[in-house]
Amino acid sequence: MNPTLQGIGMTSRRTRERMTRRLLAQGITSNKVLDVMGRTPRHIFVDEALSSRAYEDTALPIGFNQTISQPYIVAKMTELLLEFGGLGKVLEIGTGCGYQTAILAQLVGHVYTVERIMPLQKKAKDHLWSLKLKNISYQHSDGGWGWPEHAPYDGILVAAAPSEIPEMLLEQMAVGGVMIIPIGRGGRQELQRVFRTVDGYEVEELEPVTFVPFLAGRE
Repeated sequence: MNPTLQGIGMTSRRTRERMTRRLLAQGITSNKVLDVMGRTPRHIFVDEALSSRAYEDTALPIGFNQTISQPYIVAKMTELLLEFGGLGKVLEIGTGCGYQTAILAQLVGHVYTVERIMPLQKKAKDHLWSLKLKNISYQHSDGGWGWPEHAPYDGILVAAAPSEIPEMLLEQMAVGGVMIIPIGRGGRQELQRVFRTVDGYEVEELEPVTFVPFLAGRE
């Protein structure tokens, strides 16, 4: 790994190891998730001025009124998505800076990731390419549309909060598939896990969260 990816001081491997120990203390139990979080350089996904804070358990701005989620939320959503086994095809709504994409790409067969803000998508692609993660397909689109051309998906992970689950995303779930999504507006958001069964959908309500709102259109 080159020096920029490896990190030094507050961006070093040792700092990432402290982060994973904190995640373990916060209740993350998947060794696979902890291992990937520990070796993925989160600091390259934020502006250089914020890199020393990259491994703190906090969300950080990435521009365009968007944020990189705190490490706990990234780990928790990933763990919930993969709790019942490995997944082949996963749809990610909201590429953002690409950090969650990087974690998923190391744990599933292929990630189809959708982002509505073109400059964010471009930066994310550059970062993910630098990590040599090639099992990722990118789409500049309204996240509410999903990516029907590659449906159905074994898993869907949504990184912004709509007031209700978009119908098109439900339709793109495979039978037996799982979706992790924050639902709600303002300070009343809740993380939910949706299972698609032969007979319909089952929704599991999990914990309070704070995400940027789910917006329509492209930029």
